[in-house]
Formats: sequence, C-alpha cells, structure tokens
Amino acid sequence: MALMVLHCGQDKAGRNDTGTTITEDSVTEILHRRNIREKRVSHHYLDAVPSRRELRFLDEMAAEILPEDPTPSLDEISAQPDVEHLGTPKHAPQQPAERLRVIVIGSDASLGAVLTRMMRADYLWAEVGYVPGEESSAAAVNWAIPTDPEAALEIAVAASVHPAPLIRTDTGLAVAGSATISNWDNHEFTGEIIVDDTILVRHEGADQVRFHGVFGTRLVPMTDAPGIAAVRATSPVAALADTTPGGLGGWLATRLDPARLQKLSESGLLANSLRQAPPRTGLVAPESLRSGRAVQAGGPALAVTVDGVRARRAVERSTFYRHLRDLQIVRL
Repeated sequence: MALMVLHCGQDKAGRNDTGTTITEDSVTEILHRRNIREKRVSHHYLDAVPSRRELRFLDEMAAEILPEDPTPSLDEISAQPDVEHLGTPKHAPQQPAERLRVIVIGSDASLGAVLTRMMRADYLWAEVGYVPGEESSAAAVNWAIPTDPEAALEIAVAASVHPAPLIRTDTGLAVAGSATISNWDNHEFTGEIIVDDTILVRHEGADQVRFHGVFGTRLVPMTDAPGIAAVRATSPVAALADTTPGGLGGWLATRLDPARLQKLSESGLLANSLRQAPPRTGLVAPESLRSGRAVQAGGPALAVTVDGVRARRAVERSTFYRHLRDLQIVRL
C-alpha cells in the first residue's frame, strides 16, 4: 500500500492554527507498533484548503498505480437501466496491484478539497482517512471519527475501509461534512427546497423575522443509502451583518428562547432593543428531517455554503446529489 499523508495548513513540526499536532514521527510510530510495513510513505505540506495545482501529485500517484481503469466509466454507469449504484454503498470494483491510501489532516474544507479533486479526476477507488483539525468537524461526526488527533490518526492509518455515499453539488464540489442553502443576505428564506419528491421548505421570508423562522436547510452526507439527510434551519445559518452586540437586546438574545425572542421583537416595548440584537445561528428543526438522493433548491438569491466555504455569488437554483461512485472511507 502506498500511504500519502496530507498535512493541510500544518508545518513540519505538526503545528497549525487549530492546535493539532501530528508529525511524521506520529505516523511512523503507528506503523511500527502495528507492524505495518509499507514500502511507500510520503508526507505533503499543503495550504489549509489545497488547490488543484497543489494536489497534482495525487493525480500522478493514482495514474501510476492504476494507469488504466478496467471498470465501467461514469458515462457507462449513468447509461445503465438500473440504479443499483445508488443503493447500499459498495467497495470500489477497481483492484490495483498496490492500494493507495490518502490521509487528510486538516479541516472539513481541507477534506472536501481533496475529495473534490479525487471525484473530478475519477479515482475514488483510493482509500481516504481523515484526522479532523477541529472539534466541531461535521465529517468526524458523520463518520464516527474521534476528534482527538492521535486516536483519529490511529484509525486513518490502521483501520479498514467502509464505503459511504459521496454527495456533490451541481457545480462539482464534494461535501465532506455539511452544507447549507440559505438566503444570500442570511435573513429569512424565500424559495423552495425539495428532498427527492418531498417538500422540505416552501416559504416567503419576512424582513422582521430574525430569531426564529425558516432560514433554509442544513444537509449532511449519510454513511448509507439514500445518501443525504436534510433539516430545516430555524435560525440564520451565519451571523447577520446588521447586528449590534451588547445592550439590553444582546443580553436578552443570550438568555431567551429564540421563538420567544421573535415574538418580543415583533411588537411591544422590547422591539426596538431587539432590532439589531445578534440571533443564535445554526439552529434546526429535528422533526423536519428528510433523507434522499438529491436536494434541490430554488429562490431569487440563494447562498450555498459547503464545509464552511460560502460560494462567491448568489444563485437562483442549487442541487446536491449522490455521485455515481462511492467513497472508500477508512473508519471503524
């Protein structure tokens, strides 16, 4: 097995902005203790969110290990009359003489950049391990990977592959941990969001809704079919621009239930105090959970955020769907 360790946003001493400390010696120690004898182990120090150019070496290694893919192409798979490839995730049909395992050390955005490159170059047969650099990692939650760096590295180096669906956008971005669809201004959502054939959101936003309402959706990849789990967002997915922390409004915003805050902000003596108070972000309605193979959204000005990275421009339509090939994830 060729083992490639990608240190995203780290220096050679293993330090990064998140405090994660994983060094080359950390990997060597696990290989030695587990009696894993790999002929090729390489370490690569990249930007926090590596670019396509930075990941060119990964393309080259995949091409070296599997110069020609004998399995059906993506076009051939999509032309098949059945949808078996969208059922239970499967191990990759490619069987190269030498396995390739890629370990990503970094954020969900780091992992997403690597998965996007692998998807676009079509070598998702390569195994992927992940060492999350943040305790808030959604990918770590999705894949049941510990956020302790040493424990996660042990799994990434020595554990087995468990296939999982790969979720992507219609613009060709892979989702590693989570994504949101919201109004471009982060205020209440106007538009429609559908999970397969089920309406999750159909709403016209109101300017006065700030603390509790309909703010779009948050979605995460599943580890099994159908592939996507989505819930309705009940508070802004990100901080509003027109906020003034502190004062009576700020004090109330940290202590009262969002639904109660919303009622108080619409009328009464406290309305003015709450007009620019910062709402809580990232709240969802668990009872709205829906799962499917695709999520489609439409509206006058949508913001699409993938693994914490917001698209540069507003769009009127956005689609997330399950890719034709599955991820080969290293996890317990």
